[in-house]
Amino acid sequence: MKSTVETLDPTKAKLTVEVEYDELQPAIEHAYTHIAQDITIPGFRKGKVPPRIIDQRIGRAAVLEHAVNEALPGFYRDALAQSELRPLGQPSVEVTKVPLGDDEQGNLEFVVELEVRPDFDLPELDGLSLQVPNVTVSDEDVEERLTSLRERFGTLVGVDRPAADGDFVVIDLTAKIGDETVDSVSGISYEIGTGNMLEGLDEALTGLSADETTTFTAPLAGGDHAGEEATVTVTATAVKERQLPEADDDFAQMASEFDTIDELKDDLREQAKNAAASNQAVAARDLLVAELNKVEFPLPAGVIEAEVNRHLEGEGRLEDDEHRAEVTQETTTALKNQLLLDTLAEKLEVKVAQQELLDYLISASRQYGMDPQQFISTLDQQGQIPAMVGEVARSKSLAVALRSIEVKDEDGNVVDLSEFIGSDEDDAAAEEIAKAAQQAAEGDSEEQATEDASH
Repeated sequence: MKSTVETLDPTKAKLTVEVEYDELQPAIEHAYTHIAQDITIPGFRKGKVPPRIIDQRIGRAAVLEHAVNEALPGFYRDALAQSELRPLGQPSVEVTKVPLGDDEQGNLEFVVELEVRPDFDLPELDGLSLQVPNVTVSDEDVEERLTSLRERFGTLVGVDRPAADGDFVVIDLTAKIGDETVDSVSGISYEIGTGNMLEGLDEALTGLSADETTTFTAPLAGGDHAGEEATVTVTATAVKERQLPEADDDFAQMASEFDTIDELKDDLREQAKNAAASNQAVAARDLLVAELNKVEFPLPAGVIEAEVNRHLEGEGRLEDDEHRAEVTQETTTALKNQLLLDTLAEKLEVKVAQQELLDYLISASRQYGMDPQQFISTLDQQGQIPAMVGEVARSKSLAVALRSIEVKDEDGNVVDLSEFIGSDEDDAAAEEIAKAAQQAAEGDSEEQATEDASH
């Protein structure tokens, strides 16, 4: 197989591939076998129809089409490997020549136009210094955490007054477009201020007492009429406020493993301190990404457009120009970050250990509320595991890069982020464990094979 590459622009290339007949021959033979299983010819058993009869009945061209369709993805992958192109998005493939006639001669030729990762250089990380916020924990931070804990053990009590921010209101709600009722719910509890239902609902409920009704207009958030303006009628059937337990020793014993409220507060202060330290790691990561984003390079417009259209089509908003502009900006930013981190991972020679991938997949399965085994099996069936490896590699590349960068707080103190970004020693140990596990698995396989042979 021969392939040549023509660069059309920094993010687009044309790949011309020529495959000799002998390389296509296995796919042609398989095509005859497959077709023989599907056709019925009087005088021949199913699956035993000779190639010459198949040529007579359905035509040599149909056989070649079957063979080419089957073999083309493999030839394309081989050509990519030869060319060292790094494709993005879906390629455009045109078959320009197929073998003709019965003399088993001629080559297969096809042309692929594809968008590719552009080449660019990352800035040197040596000498880079990042400044992150200090770790500070105030009494207000501790009280905020204590209040959140008290709210988990609070009780809702009905009140005879207008609803206010933070109250829970039991509501009946109906949405109409014109004279058509498009949505209706009854007896649901809503906390004023959360803003997680309809735009304008918080304002409509504020000041409303039990058994009072009001009407407002709002765009619907979901369903077949998502984005359309509707007239919403809402009735408050009850107003409740959350009463919190006293912050005393009894509460500490009920809500934690501590005997006194002071011990509980000390633990909450430590939690706030750990969270602030974690936020330093997040800040350092974001600052590093910002540094990388100073690099300018062309982005593949076709990949961005295809992703934007896919997103808008899923929302049913292909004609929404304002939303299209927002999604285009988000997609452009996400793609640039992905290309930057892919390049960073390659530069740092980042490798993803099996356990790292497994930990990531288990965590992702929890976010989707799925059984981990079912989640991993589904991804495997969809061919998405390599994409997940890429996600882990990108995240790990930032951690590895941060190990070589000086990170200081606002007071000039060096910040140790090893708890969050690991160390080179951790990676080396993980690789040794993976190698040992692989060797053990191979040893078990050889032992089992020997045992099977002895029987």
